[in-house]
Amino acid sequence: MTDSPINFSQARFLTSAPNIRQLPADAGLEVAFAGRSNAGKSSALNALTRQRQLARTSKTPGRTQLINVFTLNEDKRLIDLPGYGFAKVPIEIKLKWQKSLGEYLQMRRCLRGLVVLMDIRHPFKDLDQELIHWAVESDIPVLAVLTKADKFKSGARKKALMEAEEAIPGFGGNVKVITFSSSNKHGLPELEATLNEWLHQPLVVEQAPGPDESESETP
Repeated sequence: MTDSPINFSQARFLTSAPNIRQLPADAGLEVAFAGRSNAGKSSALNALTRQRQLARTSKTPGRTQLINVFTLNEDKRLIDLPGYGFAKVPIEIKLKWQKSLGEYLQMRRCLRGLVVLMDIRHPFKDLDQELIHWAVESDIPVLAVLTKADKFKSGARKKALMEAEEAIPGFGGNVKVITFSSSNKHGLPELEATLNEWLHQPLVVEQAPGPDESESETP
């Protein structure tokens, strides 16, 4: 395996899945993107991959209801998790998404990092914090990305970043934070550097579950 930087513009859509059981084999390496439905997640993925329409953007937050898989090469993938927290989505849909997120974070062995995207004007809402704690408890490194940083002037942006950095130790675990703008590519080098670090770890080889594994689980 080479340590050369990943060419994210090679990302291609592979599939959409309603749950982890319909995802590709749990092998190789994955980095997942998650965030509230209006956090600019799709725009960030498009900026990262230099493709306008790779991840669909919508004027109606909450439209992404499936786990979307994008391949970078034969053993590395980007995962676009369902958006969460939009008030107009029915409660049964919210619960379904929450279950999918939880299963993915707790059971997907090839997951090597979680990017949590938050609007810089409204960071660390309850669901954002819950998701980060969930990842930390699963020993998954987190990059908190404060999106739409172009909405702030330099001074306000630095202040928001400093306040976010002060909140990070409260999560424990491996959590970092950056500011980001999909429109002017602010923070893109930092995002790419973190993803390269995560995606250059030893590959995960798919293993069949042990014979008693399912029986040992408690509801």
